[in-house]
Amino acid sequence: MQPLRDAELGASTFFASPLPHDVCGSNGLPLTPNSIKILGRFQILKTITHPRLCQYVDITRGKHERLVIVAEHHEKSLKDLLKQGKPVSADKVLHVAYEVLEGLEFMNKHGMVHRALSTNNVLLDHEGKVKLAKFGLYHMTDHGADVDFPIGYPSYLPPEVIAQGCFCPSEPSISEAHLPSGPKTDVWSLGVLLFEISVGRRILQNIDISERMKFILTLGCMDDIITVLAEEHGCIETVKELPESVQFLLRKCLTFLPSKRPTPAELLTDSVFEGISCHYPPYQSPVRLFSAAPRSAFLQLPEDISELCKDDKEDYLSERAIDEVYHLWCLAGGDLEKELTNQEIIQSKPPVCTLPKFILEDGESFGQGRDRSFLLDDTTVKLSLFQLKNRLKDVAGETYYPLLEDEQSSLPQSTSSNELSAVVTLPLIIRERDTEYQLTRIILFDRLLKAYPFKKNQVWKEARVDIPPLLRGLAWAALLAVEGDIQSKYDGIDKDTPIPTDRQIEVDIPRCHQYDELLSSPQGHVKFRRVLKAWVVSHPDLVYWQALAYACMSAFIPKYLYNFFLKDNSHVIQEYLTVFSQMIAFHDPELSNHLNEIGFIPDLYAIPWFLTMFTHVFPLHKIFHLWDTLLLGNSSFPFCIGVAILQQLRDRLLANGFNECILLFSDLPEIDIERCVRESINLFCWTPKSATYRQHAQPNKPVSENNGFGKTPYYASEYHDITKADLSREPLKLSELKAEVSPRISVEDLIDLCELSGPACLKTPIKRARTGKPKILAVDIRSLEEYPFLIFSRGHIPGSINIPFSSVFGPDGELLQCPAGSALAGYRLRVIVILSSVMRNATTFAAHLVKVSFPRVCVLDGGMNKMKSTGLLTVPSPQI
Repeated sequence: MQPLRDAELGASTFFASPLPHDVCGSNGLPLTPNSIKILGRFQILKTITHPRLCQYVDITRGKHERLVIVAEHHEKSLKDLLKQGKPVSADKVLHVAYEVLEGLEFMNKHGMVHRALSTNNVLLDHEGKVKLAKFGLYHMTDHGADVDFPIGYPSYLPPEVIAQGCFCPSEPSISEAHLPSGPKTDVWSLGVLLFEISVGRRILQNIDISERMKFILTLGCMDDIITVLAEEHGCIETVKELPESVQFLLRKCLTFLPSKRPTPAELLTDSVFEGISCHYPPYQSPVRLFSAAPRSAFLQLPEDISELCKDDKEDYLSERAIDEVYHLWCLAGGDLEKELTNQEIIQSKPPVCTLPKFILEDGESFGQGRDRSFLLDDTTVKLSLFQLKNRLKDVAGETYYPLLEDEQSSLPQSTSSNELSAVVTLPLIIRERDTEYQLTRIILFDRLLKAYPFKKNQVWKEARVDIPPLLRGLAWAALLAVEGDIQSKYDGIDKDTPIPTDRQIEVDIPRCHQYDELLSSPQGHVKFRRVLKAWVVSHPDLVYWQALAYACMSAFIPKYLYNFFLKDNSHVIQEYLTVFSQMIAFHDPELSNHLNEIGFIPDLYAIPWFLTMFTHVFPLHKIFHLWDTLLLGNSSFPFCIGVAILQQLRDRLLANGFNECILLFSDLPEIDIERCVRESINLFCWTPKSATYRQHAQPNKPVSENNGFGKTPYYASEYHDITKADLSREPLKLSELKAEVSPRISVEDLIDLCELSGPACLKTPIKRARTGKPKILAVDIRSLEEYPFLIFSRGHIPGSINIPFSSVFGPDGELLQCPAGSALAGYRLRVIVILSSVMRNATTFAAHLVKVSFPRVCVLDGGMNKMKSTGLLTVPSPQI
């Protein structure tokens, strides 16, 4: 987005054509409102940036198909030059023409035409440079098909458009729409407005509309249209005095036949601009974050650096991107409809005044005529930034230029720094609505993302605090480690050739969050379809389960949903659900016991959770906050989210049976998403990293030097590819995995958590509980009767306790006593690791602890046989 600088924010409004309520589409669903269609097409306009075009910023949808557009605005226009009542210099005419053509050519490259050129919509910035406004109206309305007013001004429309006449697509008698206008349409319009500023008066304005059309159509019989126009408006002498270059340009533009009229691109290369084009260097699009080209900025510093901050009242806000300023304007209390109402652009009417018109048998009519408010009002209302600037008046200039290498707090040092520090402790929804806080976060993330991937670790660090909604898309891409020229890769995928999954995609897209205006629009469907199809085409081994979205999807799915979309994915899903069941038993054994007793297994409710990473469960505004944290964790974090959801519903689940639980999950109650995120992080930090091991997970890849939450360092939960492979977890058959209630952890995990003096690569700091004691307790259940040479007294893990298996279970497996009530009663705040030389004994012992609702119970994978090879067992010194 362009910086605001001398520009202003402007708002304009119009109505989309209403649709009949009793008509459905070919799919049997209600027709998509035209306002939704327009909103979808508008999105591409926000990405079009050029010095000759006013930047589009936002679109909002109101009642009765009303749309409000926010865009860059300048007070001065070519209309102001006409008000002076005198011709503009020939040099100025040529410069205006060249600048307008630059903007038109850029639009044409994006498949768009202006179609609404007039002196009103050719704005001038503070340097007098051209800025084309309203250039997207023709595109967003589908060439005028979605509105009840014509696009363009009759005085400036070319003959071929006038000849088509009025077209109203909502009329059932119209079978075909008119052909859309091409680039040459704007060249004629340019010729008319250049003629006007050359002679210093408006033309074709004071003629009746029907006479005006007749006059324009008769111009086709004239050899010299310029002379005819001059004679008609009494300015023949002025035209004769124009330089030949200007007259030549006017004749080129006002060529009656479109076939002979040049396009903007052709006209730009004409010899008439030879002395002018050298003043306009070729436009270079800004290098985006994810591209092959190196990102750099041309910085020109004054000789005296102190001059940079000399003016204490400098408008730092004007240097921010225009979309940032608008976002902050909304947070500071900006209201588009209120601004338009204050300017009487929006006028409310009593219901009685909106009654339809009735015609009696004798022809007498009652009621009102056509509501003129549904026609286009070309007024642009300037949005005042006074309230925003007043809100930010205490923010110091240093806030706008934070030092990324500063080890101090990233919050600005200003008079309000204490207040901003306090905001960090407030709920996320409040932070996202705080103007000053969002300003600091947006500026900080903007600078960090521009330095990505060099500042990748700092992006992770700041994302742990929160992610500003305005930059969420780019921040997510950075957290997913997206890099390189993603646009070229996406463009190289065939997204048009029909494939077998097309039908399924067409069916699924209309089911996806259609309450969201953008996702429900036809353009939203098109973009979504292309992203999904690009994924399917580029992964031919997978069934169906824009560039940045595709790149993020390509990084997201392997990380969290690896092999979920294989043609036969049952073994992958079943392993995932089994590990999830073990996580429920690990963190909440009482709830796990109840759900197992009533047969309410994860297969009945959790598959849509994990298959869609909870987008099937929550609305988008909650998904945004959930994924802000999800992307900081590894592939095991979704298990913790699932457990956190169940714990919020814990009381209701424990009080209900199978049928009631089924009904509960068929219409999931409201979930406090901030509490869910907070508890998920806590669960994640209590879960040993190897407890969520899955053999069908993505091959190991170190995620970060920390787990994304500032806690215990970790590697990815895909744990079979580590330095000490013999200390890692071993894969189990699915049947064996399902038979075990508690998860297993690796020897490496045990060494880490017990702070044993193991290999340097495994020695890491431990997270201790609030009591100051280690989180873990090793319970050695070896019995003297089993292996006398491996008994506890001849070698054990330092700090472990011994509860012989034979003292708890009899020879036939009957329970003799419950260890949870005596020996383990004081250890409920620790992770309990069961160690044995017989894995069956260890899993049986762990299952009993879960049955008596003992939390955080797990089993050492490989048992003491694996632990013995580390040489870390302790033999107690003989007492004298």
